[in-house]
Amino acid sequence: MNIDKESLQKIAHLARLEMPASAEDEMMRSLNSVLTWMEELNEIDTSNVKPLTHMSLEMNALREDVVLPNISREEGLKNAPKQDGVYFRVPKVIE
Repeated sequence: MNIDKESLQKIAHLARLEMPASAEDEMMRSLNSVLTWMEELNEIDTSNVKPLTHMSLEMNALREDVVLPNISREEGLKNAPKQDGVYFRVPKVIE
């Protein structure tokens, strides 16, 4: 598959890219190079390859979720510049 100027301009329009005419030739060469490479990849037999969910065999090292003591509402609000006993009070930002 080859990219011509018309296809390149359509792709640029769909991607909402402004492309100067001076960059079109280089971009067409680059896109054609990528498409050629993708066609080569399509020739590889992958019928015996299991699909991957991750690119690496490493797993996340997760810690155990442990409940720790928390502060009371009164302690959390005691240094607030404005509060109503239940919530922090902040200036209204949305009408």
